[in-house]
Amino acid sequence: VPHTDGASLYIRPFIFANDVGLGVHASKHYIFCIICAPSGAYYAEGINPVRIYVEDEYIRAAPGLTGFTKCGGNYAASIKAGELAEEQGYAQVLWLDGVEKKYVEEVGSMNIMFKIDGKVYTAATVGTVLPGVTRRSCIELLKDWGYEVVEGKIAIADIMAAAREGKLEEVFGTGTAAVVSPVKELVWKGEHAFIGDGKIGPVTQKLYDTMTGMQWGKLPDTKGWIVPVGKEILSRLSPYGVLKGLLHYRRGAARPFAL
Repeated sequence: VPHTDGASLYIRPFIFANDVGLGVHASKHYIFCIICAPSGAYYAEGINPVRIYVEDEYIRAAPGLTGFTKCGGNYAASIKAGELAEEQGYAQVLWLDGVEKKYVEEVGSMNIMFKIDGKVYTAATVGTVLPGVTRRSCIELLKDWGYEVVEGKIAIADIMAAAREGKLEEVFGTGTAAVVSPVKELVWKGEHAFIGDGKIGPVTQKLYDTMTGMQWGKLPDTKGWIVPVGKEILSRLSPYGVLKGLLHYRRGAARPFAL
């Protein structure tokens, strides 16, 4: 487990089918794994706000599909649009809904929030938006600090109008690795919206400082989010512990091999 400032042990469970053969049907056998990857500081050179391209042709999710969960297919569907945005100098894609293509949903693989005229808006998690833990944590903190948080449909046209009126104060993504990722510019149908002065906003910075402060033990955990991990658990996360778990794996059993 890394001990340098800003570093962490990134833990990500995943599962994949391992039936022998090809066929279009649910698998009968699966392997459940947990990735335990030492990670350096996400913002090694400071938190630099990014430019975001609003995608109004490709979609990442639609009602009745898998947009609400961490599914590999969601990432596959996002690659083409991401490449096109990158070619134009944008860091990520802001996804609109898959039906009307007018309501904002996620940015890249993160949830996204907009501070407009003192209120914070974010897409509701109603089937196509991932109910992220970091998203929920930000909402709790914002409410504790007295901000009104509105979860619902947010039209991209309204966001751009707020920018024109000078009311779009901050925009930031929320996710496990980055915690928060500030946005300095949005472009939609050729119109550019510039947020703030191109630097991270005060609320975004406070969210980042508070959550990372609690994670790294620099601030008191006022929310009960931090769980002490004993030596026994840490030993199971070692390469030896993972290998030992693999040796206990039984074919056809979806059981964890690290924890």
